[in-house]
Amino acid sequence: MDAKLDKVWDYYSRPSNLESITPKSLSFKILNNPIEEMKEGDIIKFKMRLLPLINISWVTEIKSIKSLKYFVDEQKIGPYKLWHHRHSFEANRFGTTITDEIHFALPLKFISNILYTLFLKKKLKEIFEYRNKRIINFL
Repeated sequence: MDAKLDKVWDYYSRPSNLESITPKSLSFKILNNPIEEMKEGDIIKFKMRLLPLINISWVTEIKSIKSLKYFVDEQKIGPYKLWHHRHSFEANRFGTTITDEIHFALPLKFISNILYTLFLKKKLKEIFEYRNKRIINFL
């Protein structure tokens, strides 16, 4: 990304900015008070539309954070059996490299592969592509 590390970090480390970089079709909304300076143990509650007429609530916790390097959020309540998302940031000669590393598991193991193949893989790709396009407008 063509932006300095400190500017990228400042944007990503404010959960209230998630709404602006999430596809409108998901109707993403943070439910609790905005966190100005993210820290370990912070809880973020939000809701989003997974499919038409299917809204989900999600609670995530900031499990670890190292300023200007990374932070990890884990789902406490939500649609996944497991959701562990590490956001890493590294300065480079062009600006900043952002890496998202996600480990997840779906409930109902017997249909997880079908759900992933038919729906989730495409949806996650769309979300992160949208995020990458939108973030440039805010930095």
